[in-house]
Amino acid sequence: MKKSILSLSLLMASAALIQAKGPSDPVLMTINGRPVTLSEFEYLYHKNNSQQVAPQTIDEYLEMFVTYKQKVADALSEKIDETEAFKNEFDGYRRDLSEPYMRSQEVEDSIVNAIYERMKTEVDVSHIMLANHGQGNEPEVQRERLDSIRTAILNGTADFADMARRFSIDRSASRNGGRMGFITPGRFPASFEDVAYTTPVGTISEVFATPFGWHIVKVNGTRPAQGMVLAEHILKLTQGLSDEEAAHKKAQIDSIYTLVTNGGDFEAIAMVESDDPGSKRNGGKLNWFGTGQMVPEFEAACFALKNGEISEPIKTSYGYHVIKRLDWKGLDPLDKVAPQIKQAIANDDRGRLARTRKLQQLYGKFKASINEQNLAATKEQIEAVGALDSALVANFLTSDRTMATVNGKKIPLSEIAYDLPQKPQGSVADQCALLEQRTREALNNAVYDAEREALATENADYRNLINEYRDGMLLFEVSDRKVWSKAKKDKEGLEKYFNEHRANYKWDAPKYKAYVVFATSDSIMNEAQKLLNSRQIAPDSLALELRKEFGKDVKIEKVIAAKGENNITDYLGFGGEKPEPKGRWKYYFPYKGRVVEAPEEVSDVRGAVTGDYQNQLEQEWIASLKKQYPAKINKKVLKKAK
Repeated sequence: MKKSILSLSLLMASAALIQAKGPSDPVLMTINGRPVTLSEFEYLYHKNNSQQVAPQTIDEYLEMFVTYKQKVADALSEKIDETEAFKNEFDGYRRDLSEPYMRSQEVEDSIVNAIYERMKTEVDVSHIMLANHGQGNEPEVQRERLDSIRTAILNGTADFADMARRFSIDRSASRNGGRMGFITPGRFPASFEDVAYTTPVGTISEVFATPFGWHIVKVNGTRPAQGMVLAEHILKLTQGLSDEEAAHKKAQIDSIYTLVTNGGDFEAIAMVESDDPGSKRNGGKLNWFGTGQMVPEFEAACFALKNGEISEPIKTSYGYHVIKRLDWKGLDPLDKVAPQIKQAIANDDRGRLARTRKLQQLYGKFKASINEQNLAATKEQIEAVGALDSALVANFLTSDRTMATVNGKKIPLSEIAYDLPQKPQGSVADQCALLEQRTREALNNAVYDAEREALATENADYRNLINEYRDGMLLFEVSDRKVWSKAKKDKEGLEKYFNEHRANYKWDAPKYKAYVVFATSDSIMNEAQKLLNSRQIAPDSLALELRKEFGKDVKIEKVIAAKGENNITDYLGFGGEKPEPKGRWKYYFPYKGRVVEAPEEVSDVRGAVTGDYQNQLEQEWIASLKKQYPAKINKKVLKKAK
């Protein structure tokens, strides 16, 4: 039942995508009775032209577009869109693409603007973290423990840094006393960021939770955002080295510093001397970075320099660095950083707020509601049985009881029951709560599906993107069936094409052609040679026959190469030196080896023949499409294309 509902939803969505049009989006053409709107044509025309060195005119692009749509029509005739694989992939993409539309833009914009304002300031914080998970009341015990630590610090009977070293589960606390340094928005959970930016300087926050634990935060100070720097560096790594080895690295970095400050090419020296594999190949150049993205000593040195200046050697936890600052920039404008902010908040409380607000709006738009009476009756069944067991779930799976409605469409209990466990979990109250949760989820999913269908008619950008992806999927599959895989599998067709066009396949030089038999020992090689000398074996059966006799002690490789292309063929066919044996395949001899002036069979030039045969099949297919699916173009609408 669940699959049929999904399939119906996809078919409805597809129909909406195809049929969506109106006075502002006239039909440009029809192919096999299916309309193509002007906006879709313009969208693909501009998108494809933007990727071309020599842009096409509308008339030049039209023929290619028509062929593209005729191929899609052929795919639909083959019912590729009705396969489960297609439906599942298409539905997944549709969900991903619609995600930005499933959040309140008003709420999201407000959140983004607030975060952007925060980005103008950096906050110097320290924190102490205790675990907020465990058995029974352990989380609450930990919260009370952290509250007691806070009280002791406020009373002056304890030092913040000392308490952090003793009790914080943040591993860095042992060396930094809980001092995190300056932080910027977007790098921490929303609850942590909110507390850090709202706690007055010099004070300690109340105990609060994040997904990582219980926290208290002390705000040490604030400063204007430092912006971002572009730098390059040379590193001499000292991690894991002895004091003597580290001293040697220090001497090396001192010499390098002298060299680069006396006019040496920084990039060239970095490529030879730096121990940082990530930046070494780029002459020591790093990506743009801001506060909190590098170790503190490195970050401080970069921001202290002026553009073009080189630092004296500095020590970090990695080793010794010489740094050259290349450039600096302030905070990017809002429109440039907004996409990154949206991505950062997508899965935190702020993103969920925007999604919840949108969902509330959609409830009204689609008249969505839970049938509270039927939900209560279903809970009573669970309570009467005493457990949501497999028998009760089986009963629910056949029930048409309406649990919720969206736009007048009913969501039956049977659909919800698919997501219920077959064995009781937790108390009866927990099981009733789970039923309500699953009912709410089913309602929400139905509301989102309704909005996705509506988007296909209401939003041209979304509709065109979906159409493009859908048609791209169809085009790939039908092209594979009609051309790519067909050519590879059509042995007779390939041989016929090769024989008819043999003159097109020539070599610049003769090639040595053979089946090379490799063996693990001299004795096995000799026995294999005796076997092949005693009877002729067809090439197609060669591997099978030899494996019967010698198992995994032999292998066969077909070789065809000109002089200078292969050491083994040079030796076997052109009088070259015998290659030094490698690995377990030290012994080998040729079977049916000879020098040939030109390709003798398809396998000699399979790649080239297959490509040419595919081109022929493609042209034959296109010719048949024009006859089978003629395009009816509205010339008046075409004149409006721009």
